[in-house]
Amino acid sequence: MKLYVAERSGNAHKARLFLSILGVEYEAVDVAYLSLQGPEFRVKNPRGQIPVLEVDGRHIWDSQAILVYLARRYGGEDWLPTDPDGMAEVMQWLALSENELLLGIAQARIGTTFAAGNEDVILVPLDRAKRYAARGLRVMVERLAAHDWLALDRPTIAEMACFTYAALTHEAGIDIAPYGAVARWLERVRSLPGFVAMPGMEAVPA
Repeated sequence: MKLYVAERSGNAHKARLFLSILGVEYEAVDVAYLSLQGPEFRVKNPRGQIPVLEVDGRHIWDSQAILVYLARRYGGEDWLPTDPDGMAEVMQWLALSENELLLGIAQARIGTTFAAGNEDVILVPLDRAKRYAARGLRVMVERLAAHDWLALDRPTIAEMACFTYAALTHEAGIDIAPYGAVARWLERVRSLPGFVAMPGMEAVPA
């Protein structure tokens, strides 16, 4: 099993984090951003993005799809239940991760920390990205003010999908302090057995 990644990719970290927590062995293959749109890599992912999980000659692209695949293959019912109510509870947080958190925190992070040379991946103006981020963080606070986890009563792939960019708000120029319930949840995720960080997370306040 191979996972195509880049060191500072938040989406790649989601897959790396879940693989580590599951205890699944894999080979990480670093991919240069400039090669993503090349014909060789686009065979693996026609969208020219990372992460990509290679399993038995198949290529699974998109971090959400990879989380679902890993949960179903290795996690049983624990990480992604198959009952309609439980699955819906988890999947709605994957939707938040791909909307408010991606268009908000991830885009603000690009605009704040990585703008130089990355203008082609800036989809949302910085001020609008920060508004999206605040909206997503408020939704998380509403849930986490009364619950330890985003879905159900245990960690699920909702945590894997939402953790990374929430843990990198400082790189997006966003103060996590007003979102205390989210900050406490970040620490719970960091305490999970097998947790792995990525560059930039060292600055997350305890």
